[in-house]
Amino acid sequence: MLKKTLVFAALSAAIVSSTAHAAAARDYISIVGSSTVYPFATVVAEQFGRTTKFKTPKVESTGSGGGLKLFCSGVGVEHPDITNASRRIKPSEQEKCAANGISDIIEVKVGYDGIVMGQAKITPKLNLTRKDIFLALAKQVPGKDGKLIANPNKTWKQVNAALPDVKIEVLGPPPTSGTRDAFVELAMEGGAKKFADLKALRGSKDAAEIKKLMAKLGIPESAFNKKGKKVFQAVAHGVREDGHYVEAGENDNLIVQKLEANPNAVGIFGFSFLDQNADKIHGAKVDGQDPTFDAISDGSYPVSRALYFYAKKAHVGAVPGIAEYLAEFTSEKAFGEEGYLTEKGLIPMSEAERGQFRYDAKALNPMGKL
Repeated sequence: MLKKTLVFAALSAAIVSSTAHAAAARDYISIVGSSTVYPFATVVAEQFGRTTKFKTPKVESTGSGGGLKLFCSGVGVEHPDITNASRRIKPSEQEKCAANGISDIIEVKVGYDGIVMGQAKITPKLNLTRKDIFLALAKQVPGKDGKLIANPNKTWKQVNAALPDVKIEVLGPPPTSGTRDAFVELAMEGGAKKFADLKALRGSKDAAEIKKLMAKLGIPESAFNKKGKKVFQAVAHGVREDGHYVEAGENDNLIVQKLEANPNAVGIFGFSFLDQNADKIHGAKVDGQDPTFDAISDGSYPVSRALYFYAKKAHVGAVPGIAEYLAEFTSEKAFGEEGYLTEKGLIPMSEAERGQFRYDAKALNPMGKL
């Protein structure tokens, strides 16, 4: 019996050793994360593979939330080296990373991107306000008496009489997507603030006033112990689930294909996909502004955000090429004003911002605690 146990233990140890050796032998960079940053990272990875001695990195589109979950799961080459994100890492995600031994994270801002409400080119362009977007997509909206009710709007015309009498059908990203996070924050929160009671609830810190506002909005007493801003965000970020908003996954190219097949539908995705498919789709106006390169760059298009990627300092040296990949991505020829990423729809940062992130990437300076 003892002999059998020893043999089994030795065999198990050999398997573990073999697995560890295989993991340690990984000779390419593993990148996960945002579907919006994916095309930019893919271009950099291909350029990196062609022009250096290192293998082309493997880039996977898992969504920002999904990528950060994988990234923060541990140190070691069985875990990703880099994750792309169409929003900044959250404090809770940073804490999860730290809990799993990932203490030094290098943050690189890539540039800027607008979030587009795209339509098939044969369809007349919608002219939406952020209030329209909130009333079309929120799970609950203020009724005639001001109290929150289940969203009754079935057509764009019910949202705003100036809009077409067409069914609301919006194809958008799932909750794990950074594009979804940014969209609800920039577009839907902006629309929710157009309602006086919701705006007041968001800004109030007075317990009595918050309770009064919640009562006016018909919010249950069970929520009265929450901060006004938290309750506001729950309303503003709540996306309807009755079929008018369709979670279309993390593949933005698939959304573009679906818009061609269904011209009445609207799709939510990053500007780069609009830019790359300009022969097939165009972007709705938001607050009177078209989603253009210049409008996103100067901030006049209201639904725009920064893009990032995060790298583990502990993996530099353990996996070949990480420092060199950071150098390629932060080079002027890549994310500069005349860089090859601008041809793919990336909105570049200012020269000063680019210089700072390039310096931090080269020095492998870890980000501070959020």
